[in-house]
Amino acid sequence: MRRLSAWLITGPIGFLLLVATIYTYFSFDVIDLRDPGQAQRRPSVTLVDDEGVRLAAFGDQRGDWLTVEEMSPWLSKAVVATEDRRFWQHLGLDPIGIARALWRNLESGHVVEGGSTITQQLAKVAFLSPERSLERKIREAMFAVWLEMRFSKSELLEAYLNRIYLGGGAYGADGAAWRYFGKSASDLTLAESAMLAGLIRAPSYYAPTRDLALAQARAGAVLDLMVDTGAITEAQAEAAKADPATLSGGKGAQAKFFADWVYGDTQDMADEDHPDIQVMTTLDRRLQGIAEETVRTVMAERPGRGAGEAALVAMTPQGEVLAMVGGLAYGDSQYNRAVQARRQPGSSFKLFVYLAALEAGIAPEDVISGAPITVGGWAPANFNGTYPDYLSVGQSFAGSINTAAVRLAEQVGRERVIAEARRLGITTPLENAPSVSLGAFGASLLEMTGAYATVVNGGRLTWPTGLVRVQDPDGEILYQPSRPQDQVLDPAVAGTMATMLREAVTTGTGRNAQPEDGRPVAGKTGTSSWNRDAWFIGFSGELVVGVWVGNDDGSPMRNVTGGGLPAHVFSRFMAEALQGTAARPLAPPLPEPKPDPGELWAGELPEVARYGLDEAKDAMQDAVDGVFRNLERWFGG
Repeated sequence: MRRLSAWLITGPIGFLLLVATIYTYFSFDVIDLRDPGQAQRRPSVTLVDDEGVRLAAFGDQRGDWLTVEEMSPWLSKAVVATEDRRFWQHLGLDPIGIARALWRNLESGHVVEGGSTITQQLAKVAFLSPERSLERKIREAMFAVWLEMRFSKSELLEAYLNRIYLGGGAYGADGAAWRYFGKSASDLTLAESAMLAGLIRAPSYYAPTRDLALAQARAGAVLDLMVDTGAITEAQAEAAKADPATLSGGKGAQAKFFADWVYGDTQDMADEDHPDIQVMTTLDRRLQGIAEETVRTVMAERPGRGAGEAALVAMTPQGEVLAMVGGLAYGDSQYNRAVQARRQPGSSFKLFVYLAALEAGIAPEDVISGAPITVGGWAPANFNGTYPDYLSVGQSFAGSINTAAVRLAEQVGRERVIAEARRLGITTPLENAPSVSLGAFGASLLEMTGAYATVVNGGRLTWPTGLVRVQDPDGEILYQPSRPQDQVLDPAVAGTMATMLREAVTTGTGRNAQPEDGRPVAGKTGTSSWNRDAWFIGFSGELVVGVWVGNDDGSPMRNVTGGGLPAHVFSRFMAEALQGTAARPLAPPLPEPKPDPGELWAGELPEVARYGLDEAKDAMQDAVDGVFRNLERWFGG
């Protein structure tokens, strides 16, 4: 009775549609099913890593147009089993499917199943608007029959798989495969194919970026349908369910923090003239994977410290960002703690205090007091509780003696310290208060790491960047940033600072940052009041790395300092990142002086260039004359 009812309902309709299709057959021009259409969509921005491998995509993505044979064989099986199990047999309309859908809808009292074939869905996508009306359904059926008469089944399925919307701004199977899994539709697994097929019915609702668990459950239902149709075995379905598809995983998964950062700087470059752009980035996928694994492992190895989050930035001395970890889990929070967070850098801010002192003529071997000091009613405390009367400037920096740093800042002037930070790229507000010398005001990890990179870069200003160039799909360069590196520090000052930072690791608070392989590294710890923030920013000759550990709500940690968790993260990352490479000097060598031949002492120590001989003689003569004048005054001639 069900079949008879179905034929009585659909038979006359099918006959009329067939007549209408034949009547209009020759009124249509031959269309190109490979044309993706001109439907309006958001501009797309595709990011690739330093080797040209696709990293991330934003906007509406279409991917490459692939034939059915070029796609994963699981995908076509999953889609046919889910959307139109008699696709290979019918002629565009499926009376049995229509009748089944009608009966189930009548039983439930509302629409629970559609009877449209894949060809009908293609007709709607290619020719018609999404409005729900009887007229549109009739035209959809007419176009479906016409498509079946003009194209092969393989061509129809190909056009369908390359046109359908699969949520998340992804059009077509390849665009969705890249969007969700970071791979081509050619490489999809059975579980991933089932997930994509499950999106067709309600792409926004089932999108894994919205609810991964729901998308996995839907994929499980698709696998059951594939078993029912004989596309796969029960064992294959169970294996796929046991290892469900997930969003782009493995090493490099959290490059999403990096991708979001770069996209924020390039999204406005896509416009009507260039709706699809490709952004070449500086990201090193190997180092990104090491960074993620290191942060995750070190934090897991030391539980119970009350440290809920961590961030890491690794860049070259010239500022090319090679790896970025903005938090422990991008899926839980897209807040980028490496870029967006403004946290107190603590003693890592002393870099600017001691640079200002070096530029004012104070040398590392000069003596300074670490005794208690009070400025405007504020009295800083030293972390170790000791207040040495006298120590060298270099020792005070390595040991992170707060009283000495404040005394030094007051001596050279806070304005000079703040100006030093501004010159080296710190853009966040800094108040002219005594506590500024101890990093009591917020700064971003990215900016602070860039400032340290300026030291390694021989005093040439380093602006962190993740962008190499922007181009269109044909390779035409649309934008290529120029990164002038102004000389903001005297190279000699930068070299001296690098030496002091090295001492901070070998003899000071940063000893835990020394990699196991003994590679020379340098850096500075930083810990804010009540252990709310812990930093280590350091470098080798190849890499500059900043690490922050803390909590988003600013709650205190338990005995976590910059010389603890952050230094351990730095040490382990550097050891693995630079494994097997030769160590480079910590700072560029100073240029060799060019002696004036006229001021050389001929015949004596020819390998040594001597300068200012006349000035030296005059100074010595003045000193001798002064001694004799004093003797005459004391002894009466």
